[in-house]
Amino acid sequence: MSSEEIKTEINFVASKINQFILNNISGQPFSLYTASLHYIRSGGKRLRPFMTVKSCELFNGDLQLSLPAAASVELIHNFTLVHDDIMDNDNVRHNVTTVHRQFGTPVAILAGDVLFSKAFQVISISGKKIGIDQSVLLRMVDLLSYSCIDVCEGQALDIQMAQDDEFSSTESYIGMIEKKTAALFRVSCELGTLSSPDFTEKDLENMSSYGEKIGIAFQLIDDLIGIHGDSKITGKFVGNDIREGKKTLPILLAFQNLGSADRDLLKQLFGSKNAKDSEIAEMVKKIAQIRVDKQVRDIANTYTEAAFKTLQSYDRSPALISLENSAKYIVERSL
Repeated sequence: MSSEEIKTEINFVASKINQFILNNISGQPFSLYTASLHYIRSGGKRLRPFMTVKSCELFNGDLQLSLPAAASVELIHNFTLVHDDIMDNDNVRHNVTTVHRQFGTPVAILAGDVLFSKAFQVISISGKKIGIDQSVLLRMVDLLSYSCIDVCEGQALDIQMAQDDEFSSTESYIGMIEKKTAALFRVSCELGTLSSPDFTEKDLENMSSYGEKIGIAFQLIDDLIGIHGDSKITGKFVGNDIREGKKTLPILLAFQNLGSADRDLLKQLFGSKNAKDSEIAEMVKKIAQIRVDKQVRDIANTYTEAAFKTLQSYDRSPALISLENSAKYIVERSL
């Protein structure tokens, strides 16, 4: 399956998720729900719900069975985006004005809260409507709430790391993103598995491990794109993580591998709001020359390879192939 084919498949599932969310998320006042759905309407890859759908299909489920769980995962993801943008004081997300800039911070906070609450409502009401057993729905709610706690703890760890004078170790950084990012990928696969008719406890364990490892790989590549992406694609100035003083793994590796003079220059630019675009661009070029991108992609690949091992016992069904190809797309992507 080519990258274009997997993107086509991801886009097809995304369109179904979007429609389900737009059909099921509404209320008054209208302005609150307009703000809540701002990012949903602007598009997006929907990688997490894609994994929910394919995890369900892997165990003889289908798109319709997985829609409530897939939508709930996407609603939680959007909740985190709205609140993250407020915390980071960002103005733009993927070429769209952030919710708090468009609608004001008080409404944005409420918009995020609505998304969070609706995620659980979608599982409990829509899941029941399509015939998912009550005991299974209870497990789904339990796992989703657990992942939300992980995400909050991971965000708090990220803030704490940003405030520390020194960089954390690679292991500490991986531990942080395991909570902040990978927890939602993990629960995406867990909920998809639970939505299916033929899963075992071992299947649930395997898919949980698969999702977590793919989530770590996703965040590593996301961090890499922050200093090695294409601004025309991402809609963000490449290297802005340096100016913002974000302690990502690619920047940690840059500090470890640059020559002493360039390392001193990076120290001056790191966290400097007044750093010139030309200075940041030059530093991005220096980081590219020492192949930090290869180091990060190699680390990300170790996680995807470990994830693939958890699927080795399953037949190579279309769903399994889609899970593998979507993971490869995550590691190879530039957006």
